[in-house]
Amino acid sequence: MIVTTGYSPEEAELLRASKIAEQAGIRLVPRKRFSIPNLFVQYGADAVLIVTQGKVRLFREDQPVLEYHPSMGYVRAKRLLRGEPDPMIDVSRAQEGDRVLDCTAGLGTDSLVFAVKVGPTGLVRSLEASPELSVLLREGFASYETEKTAVSEAMRRVEVIHADHLDYLRSLPDNSFDIVYFDPMFRKPVYDSSAISPLRVYADTRALSEESIREAVRVARKTVVLKEKKGSGEMERLGFTPDARNHAKITYGVIQVD
Repeated sequence: MIVTTGYSPEEAELLRASKIAEQAGIRLVPRKRFSIPNLFVQYGADAVLIVTQGKVRLFREDQPVLEYHPSMGYVRAKRLLRGEPDPMIDVSRAQEGDRVLDCTAGLGTDSLVFAVKVGPTGLVRSLEASPELSVLLREGFASYETEKTAVSEAMRRVEVIHADHLDYLRSLPDNSFDIVYFDPMFRKPVYDSSAISPLRVYADTRALSEESIREAVRVARKTVVLKEKKGSGEMERLGFTPDARNHAKITYGVIQVD
């Protein structure tokens, strides 16, 4: 992956691109007059991150462009702020001040909802195995502005880390988070999910391992939560108790630790 800017970058864009490259350990290259397809050829890149005024966009050849947007996370966050229920929050029993480890961040929809719920005294740490998505998500959370100040502030509080979740879980002490959360890319695709489909090229498609769940139970003080497509068989395989929503395509399963 490489990082570059628009054709005539302002100083702020150059500084932001340089900071992204340094933090992520990736190469910053001059844009010159190269078109996006030519950037792949010129620099032999498999992915290109382009920093322009107010935006960071991720390109791969023959794939839709990705840029950060909170999507349904924003809708759910606003509902929480109005006091409405959220099934993920209900199943996890998240409360203000809780520490949450999101092991499969993607574009951070669920991390954002957790961050709104646990508030400034809590912690949400998001792990993403894809280096490209981890950079895109970190920059999105750092800069995206919504009409709701509380939601924008929640984004800024999320910690995004590029890591394999099992390796990271192994490194943690017992009972170091209240909630450990998994939302793996669905092994049986939800074909009408426009938010999920563009992410598949970046996804870790391995099934969750039983060791990952054992480590999550060791690390969690309160609950381990799994989000899956209904009927996938993963809840039963991994020992989760699914929620009781009968008509939803997606289900949340829980292991009660406390």
